Amino acid sequence: MKFLDLAKVYVRSGGGGAGCVSFRREKFIEYGGPDGGDGGNGGDVWAEAAPGLNTLIDFRFQQHFFAKSGGHGMGAQRTGASGDDIVLRVPVGTEILEDDQETVVADLTEPGQRVLLARGGNGGFGNLHFKSSTNRAPRHANPGQPGVERTLWLRLKLIADAGLVGLPNAGKSTFLAAVSNARPKIADYPFTTLHPNLGVVGVDGHEFVMADIPGLIEGASEGRGLGDQFLGHVERSRVLLHLVDGTALDVAQDARTILTELEAYSPALAEKPRVTALNKIDALDPETLAERQAALEAEIGGPVLLMSGVSRDGVTEVLRALWSRIAPSRKPAEDREDKPWQP
Repeated sequence: MKFLDLAKVYVRSGGGGAGCVSFRREKFIEYGGPDGGDGGNGGDVWAEAAPGLNTLIDFRFQQHFFAKSGGHGMGAQRTGASGDDIVLRVPVGTEILEDDQETVVADLTEPGQRVLLARGGNGGFGNLHFKSSTNRAPRHANPGQPGVERTLWLRLKLIADAGLVGLPNAGKSTFLAAVSNARPKIADYPFTTLHPNLGVVGVDGHEFVMADIPGLIEGASEGRGLGDQFLGHVERSRVLLHLVDGTALDVAQDARTILTELEAYSPALAEKPRVTALNKIDALDPETLAERQAALEAEIGGPVLLMSGVSRDGVTEVLRALWSRIAPSRKPAEDREDKPWQP
């Protein structure tokens, strides 16, 4: 299935049915009277987060969603049928934006969460509603309210506990394949990863979800390379894993490039807890390794872990460092307010 994380949709709720002008014409009822029914309500347009979806590919070939209009009222005080609703099933983690792509309408982060996108129009009153002591035979009824039309953008942000960031060929996909059952494309040329990948990682009996996004380059915030269009997928992460290629000539400059792009995209993303690891240590001699580790620590102002996704040296230590930052944000079952009742 092709990965798609941005889609434009056009929605329209159903219009309300018109009220009816009708009078009773029955034998033996001398004066009769108004008996026009009301129009039915138009259908609503909803969006619902579905747990089984992980892409917006369903909205690539169908962008228009129109709810049914309500039926018109009829004589004998019969109300028109209400129009059927339409539900857009989207992946968990989908943001719904206005046409300007900036105003957030809703952020669906929980399975089953629903939001009303367009309310259907109310049905019009029939002439029975206008009967009074001074107007015994009203000859007018209300038309139904029109539906609401909206142009919306759906933007998917994957929900993961940890996010992988780094330059192209830093070894992110290799690391994800080594620690999970995910099978991202791996090759010896840059921009091998063209769309985000998710993997479930386990360490010391604990599991968490890790997201790998395409590599960033200098100027990504200005659209160079694949740009920063995929950084939204790590915005929800609790911790970032910054992988630096240990075989690069200037590891400090590589790290500085990524931090600059994170800051340019979102200061909140740049301030997230971060674990920095020097990758591909199996290709370095001890002296060079120590030199580049020291240079990287001086650049970021903190500790740097050593690892190799190919030989898996130091991988467990990196996973433990990630879990130590994820664990505090997870409440144990006994502390949650929504825990199941037990006798």
